[in-house]
Amino acid sequence: MKDSLIARLATLLLALFAAAGVLAEPLEKAAVEAALDAAYAKYKSLQEGANADYIPALAKVDSTIYGIALVTPDGTVYTKGDVESEVSIQSISKVFTMTLVMDEQGPGAIYNNMGVDATGQVFNSIVAVEQYKGAEMNPLVNAGAIAATSMVAGGSREEIWARILDYYSAFAGRELKVNREVFDSEAATNQRNQAIAQLMYAYGRIKDDPARATDIYTEQCSVNVNARDLAVMAATLANGGRNPLTGKQVMQEENVPEVLAVMATAGLYDDSGKWLYATGLPAKSGVGGGIIAVSPGRFGIAVISPPLDSAGNSVRAQKAIADISNALGGNPYEVIPQQ
Repeated sequence: MKDSLIARLATLLLALFAAAGVLAEPLEKAAVEAALDAAYAKYKSLQEGANADYIPALAKVDSTIYGIALVTPDGTVYTKGDVESEVSIQSISKVFTMTLVMDEQGPGAIYNNMGVDATGQVFNSIVAVEQYKGAEMNPLVNAGAIAATSMVAGGSREEIWARILDYYSAFAGRELKVNREVFDSEAATNQRNQAIAQLMYAYGRIKDDPARATDIYTEQCSVNVNARDLAVMAATLANGGRNPLTGKQVMQEENVPEVLAVMATAGLYDDSGKWLYATGLPAKSGVGGGIIAVSPGRFGIAVISPPLDSAGNSVRAQKAIADISNALGGNPYEVIPQQ
């Protein structure tokens, strides 16, 4: 009787909060499908941007790939376009390695080692490392990301890599694999990242073996994903760290706010502020052509389209996600005034 009364009171409170605008209304299927259809059609013929070419293997990726996926916390999956073709995850991986380190050591480990501030410099800046001796950075630029990779627990390279790949796979809800062509191509051209890692080692941000950290970081960027995978990973963040398809609590719930905060302030390279201003959504892009975005408690969304703008962000993905989120009321900063 007592449990039944508590359940009824909780239901009543939720209804009252929703009526007052404190909680967002559940998404309607027709509205989501209409938003995805409209964004897909609007940008399908867009010709702006170009594939990343500083990694030779990325220049060869099919630039016509265009897929949209949105997943809600109840596990409903909505898709439009090509959501099966895979691309390398690239810098989107930084979010999940950062999250793994937070789960293993607490958010303070990231905060106290490389920091959580936007650098105001390009993502692979050496100047930014030198300016503050590897501090006052964040885990979503290359220097901070390589340092975060070096912090993952494990007694050997194999053990560390297995932890990272298993963690990514738990977020995606399926076993992910590495694109060996991309990995080999990146490993042959990552001299700048090797130099950045050595600087972070010199300043004590990487404690041991910067070459190994760079190699593992390069491999994590080469993991293959499709738009559906990325949307499930984003939806896991939107759902308090619980994968909405598998039901597994992938990450510690209490670390989600810190992860989303770093994504909000540093997720889209030099254009992070512009993106947050336009959408309010924590997000992360990768030069493979993917972008994930999170509307907390509402949905996770991902778009893959390889052509990038000058900042390194997918042109189609930015436009499609912004339109869909606006249509569905995804901006967490939009508040309905109470009467």
